[in-house]
Amino acid sequence: MVALPGTTRPTTPARRLRVRLAAGLSAALLAFSAPLPALSSANSPTPYLIARKAMPAPAGFGALCASYAWLCARSGAGRAADASALRLAEPVNRRINHQVRQIADRRQYGRDEVWALPTRQGGDCEDIAMLKKLRLIEAGIAPEHLLVATALDLNRSAHAVLILRTSAGDYVLDNLRDRIRPWQQTGYSFLLMQDPKAPARWTAIFAGGIFS
Repeated sequence: MVALPGTTRPTTPARRLRVRLAAGLSAALLAFSAPLPALSSANSPTPYLIARKAMPAPAGFGALCASYAWLCARSGAGRAADASALRLAEPVNRRINHQVRQIADRRQYGRDEVWALPTRQGGDCEDIAMLKKLRLIEAGIAPEHLLVATALDLNRSAHAVLILRTSAGDYVLDNLRDRIRPWQQTGYSFLLMQDPKAPARWTAIFAGGIFS
């Protein structure tokens, strides 16, 4: 489970979600010193998640770039991934979803917001997204076309997914479903994403879902 920026962890799930939404979104919105570009409407969404402004990395991301150099690497490949990348990603997404047991950080590590590759016990949403990124880099997709993103899912719970950026748009690899879909078809409220120009940094997205 991903924590939104600027939040604490209350004692009950319902209160935790309310605090995350109120504190996290308020803090992020207040960070903008200039007007945002117009957000996409539900009827005419852009095929890409637009980077709007640099933001702090999600809680737990910390110094992961030092531990996993591939997570923040950039090959410099100018050409966007094509349809073959989607065909490559589909079995990877499905296989990892079925192989990796979902387990909360609190249960596995005794604390919250530990970003790491899944262990033999399993992993949570961000761990699974990271593993998919690693496997697809190993398969030949440029790392800057594979971007970890945070969002609110359909239940408005904090979530993390992997974005595959192609010449046709951004597609979502999600541990909650095997089918890879364009981001605008997920119904998710996208919050933050690794910056494709510098994946060690994170950028605000604020698109889809409650932002439509």
